[in-house]
Amino acid sequence: MKRSDLRNIAIIAHVDHGKTTLVDQMLKQSGIYRENQAVVDRVMDSGDLERERGITILAKNTAIHYGDVKINIIDTPGHADFGGEVERTLNMVGGVLLLVDAAEGPMPQTRFVLQKALEMDLRVIIVINKIDRPDARIYEVMDEVLELLIDLNANDDQLESPMLFCSSRQGTASLVPEDAGCDLTPLFETILSYIPAPEGEADAPLKMLVSSIDYNSFVGRIAIGRVFSGRIRAGQEVSICEFHGRHDPFKGRVANLYQIDALGRSPVEEACVGDIVCISGIEGINIGDTLCDVGNAQPLEYTKISEPTIEMTFAVNDSPFAGKEGKFVTSRQLRERLYRELLKDVSLRVSDTDSTERFAVAGRGEMHLSILIETMRREGYEFSVSTPKVLLKEIDGKTCEPMEKLVVDLPETAVGAVMQKLGPRKAELITMTPVGSRMRLEYRIPSRGLLGYRSEFLTDTQGEGIMNSIFDGYEPFKGEITRRHTGSLIAFETGESITYGLYNAQERGALFIGAGVPVYEGMIVGYSPKQEDIAVNVCKKKKLTNTRASGSDDALRLIPPKQMSLEACLEFLADDELLEVTPQSLRLRKRILDNALRMKDWAKHNK
Repeated sequence: MKRSDLRNIAIIAHVDHGKTTLVDQMLKQSGIYRENQAVVDRVMDSGDLERERGITILAKNTAIHYGDVKINIIDTPGHADFGGEVERTLNMVGGVLLLVDAAEGPMPQTRFVLQKALEMDLRVIIVINKIDRPDARIYEVMDEVLELLIDLNANDDQLESPMLFCSSRQGTASLVPEDAGCDLTPLFETILSYIPAPEGEADAPLKMLVSSIDYNSFVGRIAIGRVFSGRIRAGQEVSICEFHGRHDPFKGRVANLYQIDALGRSPVEEACVGDIVCISGIEGINIGDTLCDVGNAQPLEYTKISEPTIEMTFAVNDSPFAGKEGKFVTSRQLRERLYRELLKDVSLRVSDTDSTERFAVAGRGEMHLSILIETMRREGYEFSVSTPKVLLKEIDGKTCEPMEKLVVDLPETAVGAVMQKLGPRKAELITMTPVGSRMRLEYRIPSRGLLGYRSEFLTDTQGEGIMNSIFDGYEPFKGEITRRHTGSLIAFETGESITYGLYNAQERGALFIGAGVPVYEGMIVGYSPKQEDIAVNVCKKKKLTNTRASGSDDALRLIPPKQMSLEACLEFLADDELLEVTPQSLRLRKRILDNALRMKDWAKHNK
């Protein structure tokens, strides 16, 4: 059976190359909105964090109708840390739209997602996007894309992939770079003519692969996946099995069956080969499971997701302020929440440690884990996290560490400062290319070398630099890397910060807090340019006397404190420090809070 009335596509690209904006225009031009309907930009970025940060975190499904054909579209994340979302969604589609920025060209994530699509033998439509940018270099980018296809060993058919020229913001597409076009008709026509229609046996036993999990408090878990053979009906009893054998097959009943239509889900009684559907009513179903007819359990192979490279320890908050701001504070609640995240995030790993109050959480990168921390924080959880550490592997008897391919795009004036900083971080320069008035440097660097570097990079490039990296295999351990060249200013006693104490403390370094902030002994209140920790008494009050001197009672001038974001806090952490996360506050602290005990511990380890 060939479904000529259906196409399944995914839109893949590097971060900020215009995927979600293009989906916006495809939805508008397919006529899903009323004439007077209020329409928000980036409608597919439905999460609060996604809209705040301007990035896609979770892959989203939508569907449009063009003529008599329904086109299922999956909008995927562009950031490398969420690559697991892209890998699992490619199972559902017959082809991809590869977006490439007309000025930036192919970037690290472009290479990663294109390689995955070519490995799965998917049809690729190349879309050069943002051709209306003043710094667009369309013909150079076309050559770079072809070079990338050759470099990834694309076959003859893949090298002949159609190329379109688009402006997502304007909602135009054309087949030639000189013509901007007037709408997206050329794109829709290319999808219909080039992306293969789904095929399968409609009368064969049911096989539906689950590629995504959603959750609804009314109906519970909702499994999203594609029907590869047979038919599925509402109320049908099915057998759920898993290809890698992580759990035994079990039976369930499809309570409700939905198809994705525009921005919502429409209930249907039956779906067949090629349809992407949502089902509810089966508890315990997971990503990678196959729904089969009862008595005919034949699971489909599921793409192996790349392993995580960064690990952090999540622990119960044990600071003096514990339990004052959070709603969920116990180890049981923390453990339940972390394991619940595994149900929808395939590239995350959570494991118990030797302590019941600490859990090891591994992910693709700092941003991957920081998004999880921010999400939990907003849900009312209170906990502490340790400094990120890379996961080492034993390969052929050698200790190996994860490497990253790093691409930096920066002004020519900042090249020297960036190269000087990356050298001690064991980075090897591969290529150096001028791009207009800027330079593009490509490095191979240990993942450890990137920890804590982003804020330094933005300072060195005066905020004009763009930095992107992606996992690039394992290599033998490169030796020690000094992560931080500053010390911490540590509160000497518990109390409330006073202007007089802060005025004296700011002579030692930069402060993170202002006056009137509750602090406790062992809490980090700033950093020192020296590579050593200094205890400061920010709660110190001025002693009052009956002697007055001219000018002594003038107002004390405090330097405004440095505001630390979640990412900045994670970058700052040293090995003996923790970040206390609550719904209202982020507090940096030492593992050992007592000053005397901490000094003894330091002396013991530095004999």
